[in-house]
Amino acid sequence: MTQTMQADPVGADVVAPLTFIVPQDAKPVFHSAALTGGVQKLFFETEAVAVPIADMRPLAGELSVDREGFELHRHATAVADLYDDRAIETRYYMEIEALLNERFDTDRTVVFDATRRSDSETGAANPDGLRGPAIRVHVDYTVKSGPQRVADILGEDEAKRLADSGAHVVQVNVWRPISGPVRRSPLAVADASSVAPAQLLATDQVFPDRVGEIYQLAHAPGQRWYYAPEMTPDEVLLIKGWDSIDDGRARFTPHGAFSYAETPPDAPPRESIEVRALVVIESARAA
Repeated sequence: MTQTMQADPVGADVVAPLTFIVPQDAKPVFHSAALTGGVQKLFFETEAVAVPIADMRPLAGELSVDREGFELHRHATAVADLYDDRAIETRYYMEIEALLNERFDTDRTVVFDATRRSDSETGAANPDGLRGPAIRVHVDYTVKSGPQRVADILGEDEAKRLADSGAHVVQVNVWRPISGPVRRSPLAVADASSVAPAQLLATDQVFPDRVGEIYQLAHAPGQRWYYAPEMTPDEVLLIKGWDSIDDGRARFTPHGAFSYAETPPDAPPRESIEVRALVVIESARAA
């Protein structure tokens, strides 16, 4: 069972730099770590802009993935070791499926990916290598790559059937601290309703065997940012990455890690795990 978080006295609003893309004439492109074997190689400019980042906890009971694009929930895991790949792919995936099925009032969630991150000197271990926090503000999918991901995961025929039937498909990231409370490199999320479509810049992400597409975010006045101070391992952020329905609801939620002056000098590295899932809603009972 998941519980929506209520107000928490810990934490406060901060002003901190986030890393944005600088708009350019040509379509942006970068080479992934999987291609370079190390650090990503960018073929565009970025800029760090100090922005207000509000504590979301006082608003947590009112947040909606369909309006702001994110939600904060209390949700403990029974998996003792979140670095155990086998436990992640079996027990943890099942927990996340149950969580999202309950939240979206459906019975079909497909978890397809998990990534650990750490801002330690080495990063966090994953089957495909070490990963640090994603510091550039981004969205994992676009108008083009969201439907393609559905076809990649569910198959072309099933993706077509769902599209033809008018089914509602939502891509959701579930972000959890592995250890906590998080006092370094917390995750900032944008209120999706404060982001104009023109500020989302489709960017090619080059892998060894394919080219994907994500959104990088350009900074603009009026964007609203939030974080959950001192998140613990029994809390999760739900972040909407793509929605098949385009009717004014949130579809793309920018997010990225940040550092801030109030970080205690002895704070341990941030360790986190994010799981990506497709929520398939074919019943009229679900929103």
